[in-house]
Amino acid sequence: MAKVTLFSDTGVKKGNFELPKDFDEKLNLKLLAQAIHVYEDRSHPGLARVKSRGEVALSTRKIYRQKGTGGARHGAKSAPIFVGGGVTHGPKGVKRQLKLSDKLRLKALKIALNLKLSQDSLFVVDGFSTLKKTKVAQALIDKICGDKKSNTTVVLAGNDKSVILVLRNIKNIETVDYKDLNAYKVYFGGTMILDKRIFDSKSAAKQSIKKVTKAKVVVNRKKTVKPVKKSVK
Repeated sequence: MAKVTLFSDTGVKKGNFELPKDFDEKLNLKLLAQAIHVYEDRSHPGLARVKSRGEVALSTRKIYRQKGTGGARHGAKSAPIFVGGGVTHGPKGVKRQLKLSDKLRLKALKIALNLKLSQDSLFVVDGFSTLKKTKVAQALIDKICGDKKSNTTVVLAGNDKSVILVLRNIKNIETVDYKDLNAYKVYFGGTMILDKRIFDSKSAAKQSIKKVTKAKVVVNRKKTVKPVKKSVK
C-alpha cells in the first residue's frame, strides 16, 4: 500500500501514513488526460454562434449580371466567400456536453493522487482543526512545501469555515472540500495537503472514494387477477 509523509499541526514529521486500499490505482495517463479534457470542456458554456448566409443583414439581389463582366458567376453578396457574408459550418450555439461516468471519475481521481504521490507532492496533516492563526498556518505550509514556489491545495474533510478563514489570506493557497475534489483540481493544484480526518472511519468524505457498484434493477411483476363473473339467478 502507498505511504505518505504525515505532519503534525506544527509541521513536525510524525512518520509515514498508510493510505487505504481504495487509493491504490495503476498509473493511466490516457484516462487522466480524458478526464481533464472533460473538466476543461465543461468549464465554459460554449455559446458561440455565427450567422449563415441566410441570416446576415445584406441584400439578396444578384450583385452583377451572369455573363459579360469577365468575372466569376456570383449571386448574393451574403455568400461566405465575401467579406461581411455568412459563415459556413460555424458554431450554432448548441454545445455537446462531454460526460464521465462515476466509475471513471473516481478512478481518474485516484490516478491523479497517485501521480502527485510519485512526485513527492502529496502530504497528510493531522490537526488542521487546531489552527487558529494565519501566521501559524503559514509556518506549517512553509515547513511542508519547503522551497517549492508552486501553488498549494489544502483538501479538508468538510466545509470547515474556521480553517478556511485561517488559510484564505495566504498567497497561492486554495482550499477545497474532499467531496468536491476531482482529477482536474488535483493535477493543476500544485502541492496537495490532505486533512487526516478524511480517512476516519466515520468520515463522510471517505465514503465518496469507495468503488461505484452497479445498482441492480428489480422488476416487480404483478400477477394479473381475472375478475370473477357473478352468476345471475
